[in-house]
Amino acid sequence: MISAGEIRNGVTVEIEGNIYQVIEFMHVKPGKGAAFVRTKLKNIKNGGVVEKTFRPTEKLETAHIEKREMTYSYKDGELFYFMDPETFDMVPVSENLISDDMKFVKENESCKISSYKGEVFAIEPPINVTLLVTECEPGVAGNTATNATKPCTVETGATLNVPLFVNQGDSIKIDTRTGEYMSRV
Repeated sequence: MISAGEIRNGVTVEIEGNIYQVIEFMHVKPGKGAAFVRTKLKNIKNGGVVEKTFRPTEKLETAHIEKREMTYSYKDGELFYFMDPETFDMVPVSENLISDDMKFVKENESCKISSYKGEVFAIEPPINVTLLVTECEPGVAGNTATNATKPCTVETGATLNVPLFVNQGDSIKIDTRTGEYMSRV
């Protein structure tokens, strides 16, 4: 438990069954009336931001978020399976929770899994991955007046735009946060 007067940026709390991270806080002492704490909270499960006001003596439940490195094993139907490297337990994660986070991640890659009370709510793929280009049209000579790009497909099935000099069979480095080409390997 933490009192509202002890709230700081980055603290995670549980309010009405939801988990929030403090983005901003302000201790306010008006000329008349009691002091209060005005906060801006981000729901870490759905990303929504809310503003809440608390009395300084009000108690809040702290939420301990567990982040673990796990290895992506395989996908079966609508479930992605991750293996804990210490206990070798398999953790299933629903496809609709992951969204596009896993489109550039291949099997046996390490990911950070965030959970609260055993419930996984977020997956953080590696920042950079190296993938093989499986489909790519050849670049057309004369299209190099500006930073021209062409679509290509990588071994995970994801598509992205790459420079004209990238060919089928090349290994390329991709930034998973933006889905952009970084370099040829």
